[in-house]
Amino acid sequence: MVEPVAPSLDRLSRRWALAAALLCLLPLLLQVPNTLGFGIGAVALAVPLLARNGHAPAWLRFLLIVALLGTVVTLFEFRFGRDTGCAMLATMLAIKPVEMRSLRDARSLLGFALFAPFATFLLDQGPVSLTLGLIGAVAVLTAMHTLSEIESDAHLPSRRPWSRLAMVGRMIAIGLPLAMVVFWLFPRFTSPLWGVPERALAKPGLSDKMSPGDWIDLIADDTPALRATFFGEAPPQSQMYWRGHVLWDFDGRTWTSVGWSRTISRARRRPGPPPVIYDYEIEVEPTDRNQLVALEVPLASPAGAYLYGDYSLVSQQTLNSLTRWRMRSAPQTALAESNLHPTLRSLALRLPPGFNPRTLELSERWRNEAGAPSRATDEAIVKRALDWIRREFVYTLETPQLGRHTVDEFLFDEKAGFCEHYSSAFVVLMRGAGIPARVVTGYVGGYRNPVGGYWLVRRSDAHAWAEIWIEGRGWVRVDPTAAVAPERIYDTIDDRRPGALGGFSGLSPVFDVGDWLRRSWNDFVLGYDARRQRNLFRGFGMPELDTSALVRLFVIATVLAMVGMLWLATRQERERDPLLRAWRRMERRYRRLGLGRPSHEPVGTWVERVAAARPDASALKELSARFVEWRYAREHGGAANLRALLRDLRRHRP
Repeated sequence: MVEPVAPSLDRLSRRWALAAALLCLLPLLLQVPNTLGFGIGAVALAVPLLARNGHAPAWLRFLLIVALLGTVVTLFEFRFGRDTGCAMLATMLAIKPVEMRSLRDARSLLGFALFAPFATFLLDQGPVSLTLGLIGAVAVLTAMHTLSEIESDAHLPSRRPWSRLAMVGRMIAIGLPLAMVVFWLFPRFTSPLWGVPERALAKPGLSDKMSPGDWIDLIADDTPALRATFFGEAPPQSQMYWRGHVLWDFDGRTWTSVGWSRTISRARRRPGPPPVIYDYEIEVEPTDRNQLVALEVPLASPAGAYLYGDYSLVSQQTLNSLTRWRMRSAPQTALAESNLHPTLRSLALRLPPGFNPRTLELSERWRNEAGAPSRATDEAIVKRALDWIRREFVYTLETPQLGRHTVDEFLFDEKAGFCEHYSSAFVVLMRGAGIPARVVTGYVGGYRNPVGGYWLVRRSDAHAWAEIWIEGRGWVRVDPTAAVAPERIYDTIDDRRPGALGGFSGLSPVFDVGDWLRRSWNDFVLGYDARRQRNLFRGFGMPELDTSALVRLFVIATVLAMVGMLWLATRQERERDPLLRAWRRMERRYRRLGLGRPSHEPVGTWVERVAAARPDASALKELSARFVEWRYAREHGGAANLRALLRDLRRHRP
């Protein structure tokens, strides 16, 4: 018995499959590191040229696999996890076309390509990733439809691209109601969207430790950290200090927070309300921590968070999904404290022995010259330190690795650095002079988006500053980094502000609109949680829905959607043969006139009956003759004649 020969893969179908695979690969390439993304993209474009006949030599395939997978593992420093797995998937998809020779290989490529858009959602859930993923999925379905035509009768003409897209669009439209019902009405729980595992989408947040040079990657990251909307007056940009961790302990190189210090109740504030209260809401991007930031100084903790004695806010849950927090804060000057707890005073003066002798010697000299500790002498020492920084120091992100005596090397040798160096050195100076001091980390400033009217704080706005205790005033913020003279600031991050490419700010409106769209997406899709689902119909005057009501509504809507899908899928059962489909569509036009053809009636007899009833049936006679000749004659007139017959059948009207 001779087995049938499998249909070969023609050039058009091969191009459709390659294009669909590339479109699926694109959103994933945008999420991997830039260098790796460009490399994988170049390989994906070059592979079809290296294997034009659908087959590449074994040695070439081996070299590609070893080189690319080795590059991926090396770039990720042999760490195997979500990011490494997604990069490997992109690499294998780029190499896959080297073995595409048959129809089966093409279908295997398309099936594998569908994993790329879904892997993208593990890295990003933004509207761009979703749009590109949908485009890739539609392209795969269209390519699948193209491949199915190869297995159809050889004499049938191939569909045009727009007709294939229309067929795929019809299938998507049939399933769309059910998808919308599941998204809006399926009872939601307190977990990330799409069921993504915890920490899958989170980026590293502010650490509770700080060492010189640790923040280089964070300062270079321009992705959003939070967005803030003020309800009423907003503070000046220069006074927007978003408070995070408070670092007390110093081991000579690294500052860390002290957990038990938070449990000590804060000192009493001066009586009377603060002169200014800022009312605002922050939208925090996912991180791998539970540390919240708030504008100095938060007056109370929002629901789901704790406010500790050092005015730091901590969420009860890890911030692994998009969260919103309504807060009220006041300027730090309005919250003067009356006394400092002895335990905290001791902690705020403690320094490790055997480190930074030159700095401690300078601090002691300044104390001896200023006199006994008092409000006036302490403020004089602070002013002296800031004047020194303003006069001799520079701000730069390019700093060498510091040795054992980090503060000594910074103050007396390098005299150049960024916020980590300045805040650490300043606090050590103050402690050495007998002034209680601590380091505070968070963000500073922000960018006001004129399109959405909100403030955007990026991870590159991460900042560290100092707080010192002044008798009669309480904890006072001092930002030694801001004391650096403007002419002494080098390689700042201002050129990375939205739209400032190479000093050209003409693209700012584009970035403003793009971030506003992303924020709207967060609000409409990613921020659609269980609370908003329960209030889904509040705008129509309906009460809040409980879980049982949601379940009933979901079941009813699902049944209706599936009934609608079944009706749409079967109401026009399509004939596979386009000629029969066009002929039967024409017959239905005559049926509306009472001249329909029963299934048992031959075509010729039906035409004669129609001609007896309607004298203008000459066109129908000519079409029926051509139809019978094409269906039953041994010799066909070719694809051109079939296309002409299909066109005339579609246009014919009784």
